[in-house]
Order: sequence, then structure tokens, then C-alpha cells
Amino acid sequence: MAVFPRLLLKLIECVLYQLLANSCYKAAKKVKQYGFTFTSLFVTTNPSLKTPSNNSSSSSFYPHVSKCSLKNRASQTLVCDLNVLLNSSKTYSFFPYFMLVSFEGGTIFRALILLISWPFLCLLDWESKFKAMIFISFCGLPIKDMTNVSKAVLPKFFLENLNLHVFEVFQATGSKVVFTSAPRVMVEGFLRNYLNVNDVVGTELQTYGRYYTGLLSQNGLLVKHKALLEYFGEQKPDLGIGSPNLHDHLFISLCKEGYVVNKEEEKKKGEVVGRERYPKPLIFHDGRLAFLPTPFASLCTFLWIPFGILLAIYRISLGIFLPYKLGLCLGHWSGLNVTLKGYTTTKTTKTTTKKGGVLFVCSHRTLLDPVFLSALIGKPLVAVTYSLSKFSEVIAPIKTVRLSREREKDGKKMQKLLEQGDLVVCPEGTTCREPYLLRFSPLFAELTDEIVPVAVDSWVSMFYGTTASGLKWLDPIFFLMNPRASYHMVVLPKIPKEKTCGGGGKSSYEVANYVQRQLGDVLGFQCTNLTRKDKYLMLAGNEGVVLQHHHQNSSKTTT
Repeated sequence: MAVFPRLLLKLIECVLYQLLANSCYKAAKKVKQYGFTFTSLFVTTNPSLKTPSNNSSSSSFYPHVSKCSLKNRASQTLVCDLNVLLNSSKTYSFFPYFMLVSFEGGTIFRALILLISWPFLCLLDWESKFKAMIFISFCGLPIKDMTNVSKAVLPKFFLENLNLHVFEVFQATGSKVVFTSAPRVMVEGFLRNYLNVNDVVGTELQTYGRYYTGLLSQNGLLVKHKALLEYFGEQKPDLGIGSPNLHDHLFISLCKEGYVVNKEEEKKKGEVVGRERYPKPLIFHDGRLAFLPTPFASLCTFLWIPFGILLAIYRISLGIFLPYKLGLCLGHWSGLNVTLKGYTTTKTTKTTTKKGGVLFVCSHRTLLDPVFLSALIGKPLVAVTYSLSKFSEVIAPIKTVRLSREREKDGKKMQKLLEQGDLVVCPEGTTCREPYLLRFSPLFAELTDEIVPVAVDSWVSMFYGTTASGLKWLDPIFFLMNPRASYHMVVLPKIPKEKTCGGGGKSSYEVANYVQRQLGDVLGFQCTNLTRKDKYLMLAGNEGVVLQHHHQNSSKTTT
């Protein structure tokens, strides 16, 4: 009985603390508006510090980072906090990234606990709230799963939320060290691999065996200005970037030159770093969530999931039980927009009297590529695939045939299927979410000269329908659970005879590269020489092969 009064007092204390802190902050801003600043104090204690004169921002002792000159920075050392690198809101701070760890690395139940806890966490001070989010996200989490999330899931969201001005300074400087209160294991992979950061100093977590305990190491949360002093000693970094608050002012004051980032101003401008400016291209990433899970977005997702499951069952039923045209029409009304361009019967009519069908060669976005192609052209096709679950085979409205990754055996099987009718093949061997095409296997070019390229692109609003480390049988379910999703297909003209192996005397590699370039031009995608093996080694730490015995083709094509 005595627990409830203590809990009530604690809650009242937290509310009063927040109200008083907010009142003091407003009072301080009013004092500052009347001209009472403490810049002279910083100058007195740090005479070597470069402080702004006429260029000073009205809300900070330091100028905005956009005023930082980018010339002659190649030999200088930059220090900053991860928080200023990102355009995250002050209201939810690092919550979306902890949600990604909970949802993608943990389970949906862990993510739900984090979401339910959020309103109560907002009553706590920043340090307590941050520790609580770390505990919920990491307690009992396998180290291996966190490693996969840090290298395969989080980099996409970090890159999409980079602060443009800070990124430009980052690119101009030679040596970069990031200090952050976030767990080092969450951010180090991204910072080193994508932004070429020299070193990352962050909060360390305790582990027990192969799992995280959710507790911090003996040093606790990283205190940036103390960590900077320990790291550099008496030597001062050339450039420091922080937020316009007292803690970051202490951090910046230890640098020769300081700048700040105003999150509210950045949010109004809406400036982001374009994909073409990424130091390292983002080709592969994993995870189910296709959006940044802010508290509100996460709430909408959990509320949607029950309806999404029913919607997926409805859409699957349309494909299995109804005619193609009616199924596409009803699917469109449910938010699934599927379009086809360029298809005419003359484009796919056989030009020879040789027995057999036409080979449709598609770029690969999800397991549903052949299904939608078959529905759009209005005739049943046979699809060959390397990895397909029993569940996906059962719900597929078209015939599917597994391949074994043994070149000679697969070639004979595909040749036999092609003699019986039209065939669909995705020579990339795996899916790619981003605007890139992986290397095309040349096997398809050796089967027939009747080749019709099909450019395929897809878009989702909530869930990705592909995964490298998750449950493959859920791929079509997640795609069909999206409130809105789209598929866009373009059927190209049949490959000219002079460009094929039989009619033009081309090698299978030349034909494969030609088809890849044709599809890349139509989609606006960049052709790469990466393979399925490269994708799975990066995202899942394996070669993506289920069977123990497999044949690996060592031949390479050029694109």
C-alpha cells in the first residue's frame, strides 16, 4: 500500500521538475534578449578560443555551422557529436533509432514495450530517459543481432537524416572524431564505413556471454567534454561543432574554433544530403521498416498491423481465386497500384518456328515480380527462383520451380520449362531495394534467342517485402500488408537477333550485360558488378545459400 503514494510523489516531482526547468529556460532567454550574455566569461577562461563578433547568432555564443569556411580544412581535425550530424527533432531525439534496434534486432514485443514506455519516459530528465531506452532496447539482445542491425539497418536511416551543413564540413576536414552519448555499437559501423570517421568515442555497454545486459559500463553515459579532454589531452582540436546548449558549449570551448547547429532552423529549411553525395553508395540494406519510426509513426504502425494482416489475406485471395483483370482492379481499390507499359503481343511473338516459349528477363525487386507480370499481361507464366519457401509456393497463383544453383542442372531444367511455354527469370539472383542493378547471371542467354527484357520497380509505404536475415516466408506477407504499395513494369522490345548468342554469335556474358544496361537505362538505375554473394556477406554474414552442397560459378562479367 505504501508503494502507490511513493510512486505518486515521484510522478508529481517529475512534473514539477519539468515545469520549473521550462520556466527557467524561458527566463534565461528573456534575460539574453535584454543583452545580458556571458560571452566575456568564455573569452576570459578561454583566451585562445575564436568567438564570433558580428557574425554571432542571436541564440548562441557561436556562429551557425553554415558560416564555417570549407577552404584549407584538409589538414585539420574535426570533433562533433552524432546528434548534430542528424536532423532529428528535439522532441524524440534518438527514439527512432532505439525503436529500429528493438524492432529489427529484437522482437515486435520489445518494440511495443518501448513505444508504451515513451509517454512515461518523457517525464524523466534526459539522462534517465536515455538510460531507460538503452535498457529496453538492449536487455537480453544477442550481440550478433545488434551487429547485423548496426551494419545493415541503421546506416540507411542515418544517411537519409544527415544534416547538410555539418556533412559539408565533415567532407572538407581531414581527420574526424565523433563523441556521442549513444551506445558505440549502434553508430560506429555507420560512421567508419560511410563517413570515413577516424575514431568513435561513445557509451559502452555491459555484456554477459553472447548477450547485452542493457546496463552501462562503469563509466556510465559518455560526458563529451570530459571524454574530449581525455582523448586529446592538452592538444586542442581545430574545429568543434555542437548544439546551442550549455553542455555543448563546454565541449566546443575546448576547440580552437567552434560552430553550432540550430535544429529548428534546419528543420524549416528541410535541406538533406542527396544520394549522389554519399561518400559510399548505399546499395544494400536490410530490415522490415521502410520509414523512420518516430513515436507517432510507430504508434500508427502498431495500430495498423492487425488491419494489415487482414489486408494481406484479402490481396492474396484476389490473386488465387479471381481472374487477372478483376483481381488487379480490386487490388487497386485496396491501395495496391500495379501498372504496365510497353507490352504488346507483337513484342513477345516468337520470330522463329522453333518449339518453345518466350523468356521474360526481369530486374528483381520482390518475390512477387513474376506474379504481377503474369497478371498484367493476362496469361499464366512459369517462374524459376533460387530460394522460395513452401508457404510462398502454396500461395503463389502461378507455377514456381526451384533452382539448385548447379549451373548444368539448372540449365537443363530451365530449357525443359521453356520448351513447354513462356518462362520468367530474374538473373540478378536476389533482390535489391535501391536504384541499382546487380550483376546478371549469363545462364539465361544460353537458353534461347527469344528474350524479352522487363524493367521492374516497386515502392512501399510501411514494410519492405524482402529480407536477408529475417524469415523469407514472410516477405510477400509484409509487402501485401502495406497500406499503399506500387509496382511499375515496362516491357522492352525483344532483343534483336544480332545481339543474341545464336543469331549474333555473342557470348552469354555480352548478352547478359546488354540486357542489364537496357534495363538500367529504362529504370534510371546504376549497373553494378555486385552479386548475390556480396549482398548476403554484407547483410547477413553468410553467402545466402540454404543448401550445404552448391556449385559456385567463378566467371565474372563486366558492366
